[in-house]
Amino acid sequence: MNTALIPLKPDDVERRLQRRQAVLVDIREADEFARRHVRGALSRPLSSFEQAHLKVDPGTDVVFTCRTGMRTGANCDRLAAVVEGPAYVLEGGVDAWAAAGLPLNEDRKAPLEIQRQVHIAAGALVLAGVALGFVLHPAFYSLSAFVGAGLAFAGVTGFCGMATLLARAPWNRVRA
Repeated sequence: MNTALIPLKPDDVERRLQRRQAVLVDIREADEFARRHVRGALSRPLSSFEQAHLKVDPGTDVVFTCRTGMRTGANCDRLAAVVEGPAYVLEGGVDAWAAAGLPLNEDRKAPLEIQRQVHIAAGALVLAGVALGFVLHPAFYSLSAFVGAGLAFAGVTGFCGMATLLARAPWNRVRA
């Protein structure tokens, strides 16, 4: 079993893709992929990676990517386990691909990634709780404490209630 991913520069990955020597597998979540991804990349979100069977022609290189390469690197054992032979990682991820001026599919109308929405909402609620606690009544500080407890719970358990709520918001519904 392979346990390491071999890093490849964006231009090397593009050459392999153009020659049909490789397939690029994007492990970001569907909302991230919808907003911006490398043309021709396959979406196989890490959250359901084991259920999403990866079928690749023999002799075809498998290159994994995420936004910066950090998520891919942190899960290299899990990713490499589904590949026979060597497995690769796009060095620097989709961000490095974009910085190299290589072609991307972008949908600027797609909503922000859920995680970014959580950061914005949590930050705004904490700020509101502190401001209201200072200006109106100290009881409003509990809003900030509640948000902090929710974030700590999400970190410990992996379940983020705010992300679940935001995912169901009207602006995040999948367009048909």
